[in-house]
Amino acid sequence: MTDQETNTPNFRLDGKVAVVTGGGSGIGQAIALKFAAQGAVIRILDVNEAAAAATCAQIVAAGGTASAHLCDVTNQQDVTAKFAGLFGQQRIHILINNAGISHIGTIESTTPEDFDNVLRVNVKGFYNCMRAVVGHMKNNGGGVIVNMASIAGSSGLPDRFAYSTSKGAVIAMTYSVARDYLAHNIRCNCISPARVHTPFVDAYLQKHYPGREHEMFDKLAKAQPIGRMAEPAEVASLALFLCSDEAEFITGVDYPIDGGFFNLRG
Repeated sequence: MTDQETNTPNFRLDGKVAVVTGGGSGIGQAIALKFAAQGAVIRILDVNEAAAAATCAQIVAAGGTASAHLCDVTNQQDVTAKFAGLFGQQRIHILINNAGISHIGTIESTTPEDFDNVLRVNVKGFYNCMRAVVGHMKNNGGGVIVNMASIAGSSGLPDRFAYSTSKGAVIAMTYSVARDYLAHNIRCNCISPARVHTPFVDAYLQKHYPGREHEMFDKLAKAQPIGRMAEPAEVASLALFLCSDEAEFITGVDYPIDGGFFNLRG
């Protein structure tokens, strides 16, 4: 092994520009912070501009570079315009498709409006962002796309009809883009977490189980074979690996980060 190989820190993103959708909170925020700490320049697209700006302020305070951009990923014109503006500044090396919403319900309790809304954000939003960036990546020597999927997209979870449908589509889109752009040095993978302790979980428990939040949180956590929920930073670490040069042989893969959900359930 050469001195360069042994002395070079792993998983650095120096000189890389990463666009993170939904980077104002939760997993997206954790990814933005983790990537910035490893040298990436961060561009956050979010419908909550204040939250995105707060994440960027943390990055800048730590010595990094980041900017927040108000963007509705469901609006193709808005997405195209925002990416065009970013392309005018610098090459985009990485896209993290993270912005999404959840929904609870069976096919009977899911209204047409609910279904359309989930697909508009979780499927059309991902499509809009990938469509906006692949041409740019092709013309600039390649890039990396990581889509945030879910174990709901490949396993039968109760009361997640619309959400599971959308995440199954994300997995399929990932495979398709990975295959179509192999020759253009564009890698595309997705990450499928089990339950992650995000603000969504806390808000859900406060709304549906007032006064019983701790009890229900413990119940949800222990439903994972490993005995707890994932932390956003753990998902961010997997995303970092997939976007690093160390993962340059990996494309077209759905990576579960599930605490043993698939293989260790009783």
